[in-house]
Amino acid sequence: MRAADAIVVGSGPNGLAAALTLARAGLAVDVIEGADTPGGGCRTEELTLPGFHHDVCSAVHPLAAASPFFLGTDLAARGVTLRIPKVAFAHPLDGGRAAAVSGSVDQTAGGLGADGASYRRLLAPLVRDTQLTLPDILAPLRSVPGHPLAMARFGLDGIQPVSLLARRFKTEEARALLAGVAAHSMLPLSAPLTSAFGLVLTMAAHSVGWPVVEGGSARLTDALTGELTSLGGQVETGRWVQSLDSLPRAQAVVLDVTPRQLVAMAGDRLPARRRAALERFRYGPGVCKVDWALSGPVPWAAPACREAGTVHVGGTFAEVARSESEVNAGRLPERPYCLVAQPGVVDPTRAPAGRQTLWAYCHVPSGSAVDASGRIEAQIERFAPGFRDLILAKAVRTAADMERRNPNYVGGDINSGAGTLRQTFFRPTSRWNPYRTGVDGVYLCSASTPPGGGVHGMCGAGAARAVLADLGVA
Repeated sequence: MRAADAIVVGSGPNGLAAALTLARAGLAVDVIEGADTPGGGCRTEELTLPGFHHDVCSAVHPLAAASPFFLGTDLAARGVTLRIPKVAFAHPLDGGRAAAVSGSVDQTAGGLGADGASYRRLLAPLVRDTQLTLPDILAPLRSVPGHPLAMARFGLDGIQPVSLLARRFKTEEARALLAGVAAHSMLPLSAPLTSAFGLVLTMAAHSVGWPVVEGGSARLTDALTGELTSLGGQVETGRWVQSLDSLPRAQAVVLDVTPRQLVAMAGDRLPARRRAALERFRYGPGVCKVDWALSGPVPWAAPACREAGTVHVGGTFAEVARSESEVNAGRLPERPYCLVAQPGVVDPTRAPAGRQTLWAYCHVPSGSAVDASGRIEAQIERFAPGFRDLILAKAVRTAADMERRNPNYVGGDINSGAGTLRQTFFRPTSRWNPYRTGVDGVYLCSASTPPGGGVHGMCGAGAARAVLADLGVA
């Protein structure tokens, strides 16, 4: 049997991106995964009833459609079909109202009434420059940007708290739309950089849409593992790695784990100062995730929500801001902000004919074992009366459950680290190259490294480039 040049521990999107980047450069790569199936959060299972296919974590993929790694991967040739909903995301309000991002900047602005001109002024130049800025945004921010003027334009708006950016808008609809997309940050809306989270995702909505994968997110994993094996790579599942010393000798070891697991696996091989820095790494709030099997589509009162792949449920800007502040203060909100994905609007393969799957989560305090599904259902029912009557079955995973099933989700944090200002620029520590660990030949490639959470593969690609540079492989 051939010996591996590189071993990748963990087969989430970043681990597979690292493995593929190395294999494409000619290295023999082995991937070791603790779970019984590869993919990390990018998996699909029958969580409720037979024939209902639910995404285990990641479900909607704007960054996969836009990231340089995935753009360099022929997904279609590997059987991946991205289905793009007409409405990227919608945000319902009481009284049957909703704001929505759909199509071009002008189309969306046309639905925002008095705030249409303000929306155009903010988004039009950013969307125009998306192809220039996104590769730099999805890279370590310690790198020199390829297009500094375009990045400066993005940065001036993005570094602001979204609570400040929202002052440009007058209507409840436009302000709520901004709150819902910025709350993906899992930070208080008064925190710096919350605008950047919202703007990047909105730029992607206008540039590539917010697609779902036909048949489920596991198809992405299947495509990556399929190419890897075609290049001679190997994937072993059902093997949890507790120590670096238990691994076979290789020129490089790449870890798709968070700093907490790195510290435990490296033991005394990790320099003391490096260990101390990694132990200061901060994790964010957790999530409570719910999957439902439904007898039909969600009866949203606002028509735009019925065509949206993603619906941000939480009410007004003030309500969303209050929810996120409570979570970050360690309290579970009575009316939480919820992310809801309904792949059935464009992918009928997820459920038996006439049925639907629905996916949602709300943010909760780190490590919470509370089942928040009742609060999530109440929020959906608020904007979609009759929703509860459609429920055939549901599956709930608390934040504590999320960590038990995937150790990278420390405390249920699906982003593998808080997206604070410091940890955006110095993630996971203040070393110039964020992927080198301080242990010779060992690298970190998880979402705890730049650019952070999301299915984009750029953490893995960045770590693999560091490996290739150190090995002198062109």
